[in-house]
Amino acid sequence: MAPATTTETKAVLLREAEVLIRRRGYSGFSYADLSDTVGIRKASIHYHYPTKEMLVVAVLQTYRARYAKGLSSITNKHASALDRIEAYGRLYLTGVEQSLGCLCAALAAELETLPESLRSGTAEFFQEHISWLENIYTEGLATGEVRKTLKAKEAARMIVAALEGALLMERMVAGPQGFKLTLSALRKSLSPCV
Repeated sequence: MAPATTTETKAVLLREAEVLIRRRGYSGFSYADLSDTVGIRKASIHYHYPTKEMLVVAVLQTYRARYAKGLSSITNKHASALDRIEAYGRLYLTGVEQSLGCLCAALAAELETLPESLRSGTAEFFQEHISWLENIYTEGLATGEVRKTLKAKEAARMIVAALEGALLMERMVAGPQGFKLTLSALRKSLSPCV
């Protein structure tokens, strides 16, 4: 049954479009797919989002806002840099459990064909995460919680790359258990040598 109000309709469209993009990529879904999933006519989707680009920009903004809230929550709930990094990794674990890739990785895979608004929004997503991780790692360096042989910029990029790669791979290979091995290895590799 289709959602009842405009607000509900937009929320459902954003949620279901996100799932389709995370499973199939930007080019791999259409308004017809979304119409079938949500149970409303394509014309109704066009009413809310006249173009696919406008829809996906809204999906990306929602996704980034959700992650920003998650990063803030992690910062507030965990005191240690390593605990914060591990909690950050668990944000990705949900994707593995639901057999969904990262929205921004799915978009980045089609970088050459994306509209500029999506290229820049996707790059900003990754930069926000790298910056947050750099700050966390810098704090960990100051307190001696993390390995001093890595610079914060190096560690942040390694963390994002490892988690994005593990999310992609473990959806096909070993699922959540395989992903947890990556989380464990990351924590060990970032811990100070004893």
